[in-house]
Amino acid sequence: MKKKIFLLAILLLLPFLSFANDEALKNEQTVQTRINHCAMKILNANEINKPVVFVYDNREKEVKLKIDKTLTKRQVIVYRDDYKFLEDENELAAYLARQIVFAARSYDGIFNGALRSLQMKAAPKKFEIVADKIAVDYMVKAGYNPIALITYIQKTQPQKRYDIISNKNLTSKRLMMIYEYIYTKYPYFLVNNEYKTNENYQNFLLNSENNRYLLLEKIKTNSKEKIKYE
Repeated sequence: MKKKIFLLAILLLLPFLSFANDEALKNEQTVQTRINHCAMKILNANEINKPVVFVYDNREKEVKLKIDKTLTKRQVIVYRDDYKFLEDENELAAYLARQIVFAARSYDGIFNGALRSLQMKAAPKKFEIVADKIAVDYMVKAGYNPIALITYIQKTQPQKRYDIISNKNLTSKRLMMIYEYIYTKYPYFLVNNEYKTNENYQNFLLNSENNRYLLLEKIKTNSKEKIKYE
């Protein structure tokens, strides 16, 4: 009797389960379409003539352990745990632009880009900064606001205690290098700053006060020396 009741309950729930699956699929398709549109806009505006595949992955963040494969497959994977932080199209462009830098560069050099991929893995700190700056250029050329790269990193990359023993730069240093690059190359985004009231941008300004003072002193003295941001 209990078995029959259980089977009957399953049969009654099937239409609702099917509807839920359809809705989930539609949502994923909507996200994928949004990602593709933004990505193609960046690729076309920057005349990047190297095939890159963009995939929305709705799985948990542990899957990111497989991220190294993206350099050989020339894929940009947007994971659910990253996508949930993207508040607007500019932040989506910021995320995609950085990934496009690595995917596109994996085509360059000898052995069909294999050596360049190894170089990027061997010097992650250096290429992290390189990718940030190129991503800013990509965003601007595609009509996006590069300050969104600051707001996205600010809320997704926690500050490490030290960067000497890490393969990543301190978030505070990284953000200031992006800020300095925008300040010197695309200052109009700071003059007419649509992110001025953004909470994440305001938090960046609060935490970067000392570093921004160093930048101001460099500009005042017309120094060419590289600033050692904290």
